[in-house]
Amino acid sequence: MTDKRVLVRCYHGLGDTIQFIRFAAPLRKMAREVVVWGQPPLLPLLASASGVDRVLPLHDGTPDVDFDCDLEIMELAHALRIDEPSIRCAVPYVFVDEQWTPLRKRRRDLAVGLVWRAGDWDERRSVPVNFLSALSHVSGVRLFSLQCGLAKAEASRIPAEVVATSDVGRTAVTLRHLDLLISVDTFVAHLAGALGVRVWLLLHADCDWRWMQERSDTPWYPTMRLFRQRSAGDWPTVIEELMAALQQLRQRNGY
Repeated sequence: MTDKRVLVRCYHGLGDTIQFIRFAAPLRKMAREVVVWGQPPLLPLLASASGVDRVLPLHDGTPDVDFDCDLEIMELAHALRIDEPSIRCAVPYVFVDEQWTPLRKRRRDLAVGLVWRAGDWDERRSVPVNFLSALSHVSGVRLFSLQCGLAKAEASRIPAEVVATSDVGRTAVTLRHLDLLISVDTFVAHLAGALGVRVWLLLHADCDWRWMQERSDTPWYPTMRLFRQRSAGDWPTVIEELMAALQQLRQRNGY
């Protein structure tokens, strides 16, 4: 890839692309040009990442650009021989125009965003919405739902104010105005981490390899804290730990 025009293909999920676009910067140190062929909703964010020279909308067929070599975005870590210390990077590493105010916040409230359902392909990642209703009883906390899809209507069962949108740029701005995001393992959590937003990630017992094992932090995102099931399906224990941490955060910040 040295002194080559490299095409980076983004064939996986939106969260995968946001997580691995950090490696465009070390790639650009050896490549002559880095062109990202990415999911259309992500293009403005991808264009803001260090090391990216051009972005093109992903579509069926062949890319509309000449290139010397290509690889899939999730192959970057292997191609660049990335180890754990090399995963770490400063946040934010993607950027968004914030000339829009998405939240009606009370000055003395802790603004907490919620996402409780991931993709239907792995139900283990999702938390039953009723478990999150306890959060509404914490004084000094105001809840906002960023949950999209069919589960969006479940926000009234928490309850939480709905600020969800399918527009990735507006979602990013909303995240930047939160004090905390509480989320299952899905795209919005990766976006929050990449933006440098404080995010608490709720993980099932047999979670994805990227979150490693038996640790509450992650080299991927310095502002992220992990809350793990001790056994399969044990969300109540996770929520108890989450509630205690939220009370501590509220008291520490004077809410």
